[in-house]
Order: sequence, then structure tokens, then C-alpha cells
Amino acid sequence: MAAMDSRIPDTPLAGPERAAGHGRDVGAVVHAIAILRYLAAAAQPLGVAAITRGTGISASTCFNILRTLTRARFVSFDEARKVYALGLGVAELATRFFGISHTELIRPELQRLALKHGMLIALWRVTEDGHIILADRAHNPHGVRVEMSTGIRLPMLVGAVGRCIAAILDLPEAELRERFARLRWQSPPSFESYLQDVRAARDKGWSMDDGHLYRGIVTVAALITDPAGRPRFGLSGITIAAQHDPAAFPLLGEDLREVGCSAGRALFAARPGPDLP
Repeated sequence: MAAMDSRIPDTPLAGPERAAGHGRDVGAVVHAIAILRYLAAAAQPLGVAAITRGTGISASTCFNILRTLTRARFVSFDEARKVYALGLGVAELATRFFGISHTELIRPELQRLALKHGMLIALWRVTEDGHIILADRAHNPHGVRVEMSTGIRLPMLVGAVGRCIAAILDLPEAELRERFARLRWQSPPSFESYLQDVRAARDKGWSMDDGHLYRGIVTVAALITDPAGRPRFGLSGITIAAQHDPAAFPLLGEDLREVGCSAGRALFAARPGPDLP
């Protein structure tokens, strides 16, 4: 599975890659995104008062942003009913994504996390036959790293991703114990330790495997789920033990959890029916 790449860069990370993720958010842009997301989730067009209540944005700011978005055709305005809905501008932006696979859409996030955390970031597809398959990965080119080839197939409940999946499935303890006994690890944890990690993953939204699945390899993982709560993909950061300060792993876990939640909403968004409030 893991092969070390010992290439060390001649120059430090610089330029746009170094700046990515830093800086101060622009308030008007944040508010505009919040309004668009709120309209996208609504079952019907909404007035300014409803949008203001739902987003927490002040009425005057909300009105001005809506007026700007309407002129740009990202929002449509019904003069008769005084309500707003998403406009054609949103569809124009989304057109380029039609026909693009989930893997391609997630890849920029893999690359961003790989650069930010300085390790391999992997995307695992959860299959219907109880396995996970490595669908894509990104790495930071600057430093020693773990390498994995796409297509690797592992049992669904093994490793850090497996602990997260076990947390989502919430199997009876007897069934989980039986399935755990069939898993293969290089340095097997006890079932009690595994069960404790599964319960922690349920609370935190991420989990970690420290040298159990593969000796000398640390993995931190979270999930991408659909609206029904089914695990669809796993996200994991994979690194050689002792290459990172232990304090970095909870930060990575939170980042993976956040990306997993955002990707789940974007890729598997529930579409409310017209009769919903």
C-alpha cells in the first residue's frame, strides 16, 4: 500500500499555494452566498422579510444584495408577489459541472487539504458490497510522503474511514464484533479499543488510526454522506508516523469533517417537494 517518496524540494512553498486559505473574508460576498444558499434550499420563492429572518442578515443589507443579484440574473424577482428565487445566472455557472463526476468535483478540495496539511489526502468510494475503493488522491509535492495507487480495495470497516462508517451504521455490538473479527490489520487493535474509537467518531465526526492498519502510518478520516445519512465517500489524510506534531491531527480531522459536510450538501442535496414549507 504505502511507499515512501523521499524527494525533498529545493525551494519552500510560495506564491498562490502559500496564500490559499488565508486572508479576511469579504462580508458582502459572505452574505450573498448565504442568500443564494437559502434560496436554493427553499421550497418556494421568498420575500425579503423571510430571507432576512432565515439568514440573519439585516433587512437593508439583504435588500441591497438581492437587488444586485437580481441585476446580475443570479436571482429573479416576481414584481407581483414581491418574492425572490434563484435566477438563470446560477444555472449558467453550474452548466460546466454537468457530466462531471463526483471525484472531479471533490479533487480541488483534496489538493487544497494536501497543501495545507502537508500529506497525502485520499478519497475513498464506499461500495455496495461492503468495501472502500481509493478513487482519487492528492499530495503535497514538498517533502517525504506516503503514496498509494488508485483502485486499492479494502474492507469497509477497517482503518480510520472504517471507524467512521461503523459510527454511521450504528450496528449492534454483537454484529460489529463479528465483523471486526474478520478484518485484517498489520497491528490489530483490541475490539474494545476499536469500539471506543467508533463511539468517539460518532461524537466528533472524524477518526484516527495510529499504526494499526499499516505499521508506521497515521490516518485521519471523515465521511461524505447523502441526505439519508448513508456513507458515500471517505476522506482521509495519510502520513508517516512522527512526520507531524500530534496536535495537527485533530485540526486535520476537523477540516476533513467540514469538507465532508460541505461536499455532502453539494453533491447529494435533498430536493424538497413543492408542498414543503
